[in-house]
Amino acid sequence: MSQTTEQPYLYARRELVEPDWTRLPGWADVTAEQWADVQWQRVNCVKNLKQLRALMGDLLSEEFYADLEKDQQLRATMSMLVPPQMMNTMVSEITWADGRMPRAGAEFTAAFYADPVRRYMLPVFSDRFTEWASHPYSTRDSLHEHDMWVAEGLTHRYPTKVLAEMLPTCPQYCGHCTRMDLVGNSTPQFTKLKLAGKPVDRHTAILNYLQENKGVRDVVVSGGDVANMPWKNLEGWLDKLLDIDTIRDIRLATKALMGMPQHWLAPDTVEGVARVAAKARSRGVGLAIHTHVNAAQSVTPLVAQASRAMLDAGIRDVRNQGVLMRGVNDTSTQLLDLCFALSDDAMITPYYFYMCDMIPFSEHWRVSLAHAQHLQHSILGYLPGFATPRIVCDVPFVGKRWVHQADTYDTERGISYWRKNYRTSIEAEDVDVTSAEYVYYDPIDTLPASGQEWWRQHAAELHGQDAAAQEEKALAAAAASRQASVDQLA
Repeated sequence: MSQTTEQPYLYARRELVEPDWTRLPGWADVTAEQWADVQWQRVNCVKNLKQLRALMGDLLSEEFYADLEKDQQLRATMSMLVPPQMMNTMVSEITWADGRMPRAGAEFTAAFYADPVRRYMLPVFSDRFTEWASHPYSTRDSLHEHDMWVAEGLTHRYPTKVLAEMLPTCPQYCGHCTRMDLVGNSTPQFTKLKLAGKPVDRHTAILNYLQENKGVRDVVVSGGDVANMPWKNLEGWLDKLLDIDTIRDIRLATKALMGMPQHWLAPDTVEGVARVAAKARSRGVGLAIHTHVNAAQSVTPLVAQASRAMLDAGIRDVRNQGVLMRGVNDTSTQLLDLCFALSDDAMITPYYFYMCDMIPFSEHWRVSLAHAQHLQHSILGYLPGFATPRIVCDVPFVGKRWVHQADTYDTERGISYWRKNYRTSIEAEDVDVTSAEYVYYDPIDTLPASGQEWWRQHAAELHGQDAAAQEEKALAAAAASRQASVDQLA
């Protein structure tokens, strides 16, 4: 095929560039040595409006600061915590269209509002929807992970896999965090759940469960973010986990590989990873790192260096699990640009893109199932098969399902129905999981006018009822509508 043949997406390898942090007034005098120091990165995270003002100077307008403050007071599910590494990827000469920095004031503010990383790390009130800011069925623990705890912090949802939430903090707090019920500081709108047990007791209880339940072979070690756990503590726990002979896969979940690569480049961390990786290899256990990158501009030389350092230390794979979000990565071009940036230079395998979960105030980020299906179709054929990410819907009480696996889909009301072939830890043996239907909902603003009106009429009825009753009533109405359609076709 000719190289000049026109394609919907044109691949071009792009050189990774670390934006110049000294362009930001508050970091004008920061040296390369300081930037590479993980302690400097941790100390200089942006945690509040005062610190953002000190960093940005007169680049941003007062309207933006007011917009951000209003969101922090009235909508934010996560407190503000943005590492310098992440702040530096927002609105740079690299991301700006003509290779220059936009001027301070209105031009820079407009670019900052539009920036994909800003949109999910520093959400503002005007980002959120006025109508349907939250879906009627949104919940703080939208995946019911706490319901499936078999020990504090240990979710057993899949037959052979568990999620170990080791700690409730991260080096960075994403606005769309699916674990907003547990992770991070409380906000004016949301008081966070607190882990009750001492860390050492919780971690011991998790190991005890895994020793006693021989059917579990795969452990996702997460939180929070394992980069916030003192390495000696994490290594000691992983060493004990590797002594359980039924464990065959271990995945370390850390957005900090992108958000704070300096942590994973620190000599003590690299040396510790090498020790754990050597033991894993000697036992034939797959040890991988799963990170979370949502935008191509986040993949910088430091991120690539950190990924390669982990692979050189003996990690088997570094994989990316992004979240599909409007205004961030909801076009095929954005997804492909990101996947090639990950694969070409950082040696990070694009693995999953999750549809954004139904937490409160997330509707402006979420996309419809139909749009996710379109994106999955549109990115096929460009990447190697092993590096083509699967777009998945994390269906409550079910788990990951490829977006084309919906059993039925009412596109008018945005209700998709799913099935599964296993029981979670909270389902009794007499539950026929193979015939049960599980439900996921599209954001209401994406529905046709008739569907939006249906939800308006039912929202008032649903208000004040308990969640189970709400869901049962909506499902019954949707099922009746679906049966009417079937009868009409017959």
